[in-house]
Amino acid sequence: MTQTQTNSLKNQNHVRWITLTGLFMGLNIIMSSFGIPVPGGHLYLCDLIICTAALLLDPVAAFVVGGIGSFLGDLLFYPAPMFVSLVTHGLQAAVISCMVSSKLGKDKKTHFMISVVATLIGAVIMVVGYTLGKIYVYSTFEYAMIKLPYEIAQALLGVIGSLFICYKLGLMKIFRRMEFE
Repeated sequence: MTQTQTNSLKNQNHVRWITLTGLFMGLNIIMSSFGIPVPGGHLYLCDLIICTAALLLDPVAAFVVGGIGSFLGDLLFYPAPMFVSLVTHGLQAAVISCMVSSKLGKDKKTHFMISVVATLIGAVIMVVGYTLGKIYVYSTFEYAMIKLPYEIAQALLGVIGSLFICYKLGLMKIFRRMEFE
């Protein structure tokens, strides 16, 4: 999907743009409200929604879904890291969307490879952002290092899950068909 195509959705069909952005934002808030319990912590599925939205939406909508959606989810359920979530997930989503929305991926294989690279870069942004944020919020380097494996697992779950949903399950095709009829 090119930048011109994604901008056309925002500029020509405000209702659809707001609806899709709000839908993904609501899913992000829901997925940040509970996690999968694992020994020593939880894995949250919000990265799955953030990466999926970033692959499908323009950078502004992706930032709203990732940053503001995570901020609101944390505000409602666990407010300590809400500003870390705003910056980290917002930047993660915007970077992924900017890379995928570029005109580099005209054929399907190239677009998929750009999506893989973009989501991996987004995962690095998320892991580094949350690790630094936890050092600041909780004032301990040790706590951030203890939680680092969970951040990495959550980020990889988001990368693999979003690519699977968008490409293998066909959400990307459905989204393109719906958007440009």
